Amino acid sequence: MNNAFGLHHLWTQGDFVTHFVALVLLFLSVVTWVILISRIWGLRNIKRLKNELDGFWRARSFDEGLASLSNHALNPFYKVAKTANEASAHHLNQRSNHRELLQTLNYSEWMARSLKNGIDASAGQLQKGLTFLASTGATAPFIGLFGTVWGIYHALIAISSSGSAQIDQVAGPIGEALIMTAFGLAVAIPAVLGYNAINRSNKLVMADLNQFANDLLAYFVTGARVPDQE
Repeated sequence: MNNAFGLHHLWTQGDFVTHFVALVLLFLSVVTWVILISRIWGLRNIKRLKNELDGFWRARSFDEGLASLSNHALNPFYKVAKTANEASAHHLNQRSNHRELLQTLNYSEWMARSLKNGIDASAGQLQKGLTFLASTGATAPFIGLFGTVWGIYHALIAISSSGSAQIDQVAGPIGEALIMTAFGLAVAIPAVLGYNAINRSNKLVMADLNQFANDLLAYFVTGARVPDQE
C-alpha cells in the first residue's frame, strides 16, 4: 500500500524543489555524523594520550620523554613538547648571532611565546568541524521549514484546483510538509548537541594543554617542573 505520508511519496510526488531540500538535509546529516564520530573518537584518543604524561615526566631525558609519547601525528601534547624543544634549541643556537628578535626577547619570553603558538596550533586542530556543526544546527530547521512551506503551498494548489479541501487531495502535500519539518529537526538536534559536547571536551583538553605548557616553561627556564599543588 502506498503511504501518502511516507518517504516514498515525498520523493516520487515531490518536485525539484522538494528533492533539492531533501538532498541538502541528507548531505548535512551525513557530514554531521561523520564529524561527530571522528571528533568523538579523536577526543577519546587524546584522553588516552594524556595518561602518557606521567611517563614523560619520569623519563631520564627530554628526548627520551618525547619518544615515550605515542601517536605523534595526532598527539597535541607531543606537538607542544616538540615545539618547546625546538624553540629552546633555536634560541640557544642563535644567541651568538645578535639578531634583533633575540635581543628584545629573553629566553623566558621567547619560550612563553613559542609555547603559546604551539597551543594555538593545537587549538585550531581541535576546532575543526565545529563551524559546520554550529551552522547546521542553526540552519537545518529553517531548511526543513522551507520544505514545509513548499508542501503546504502544494496542498493549497491542490485545494484550489479541485475546489474542495478533501483529505485525499491534500494528504500527500501535507504529509510531505510534516516529513520535511521532522527531517530538519532530526538534522539540527544532533548537530547542536554534538557541538556543545565537543566544545566542552575541547575546553578540558585546552586546560590540560595549558597546564602541560606551563610545566614545560618551568622546566626549560628553571630546570624543574612546577610541583603539583595538593
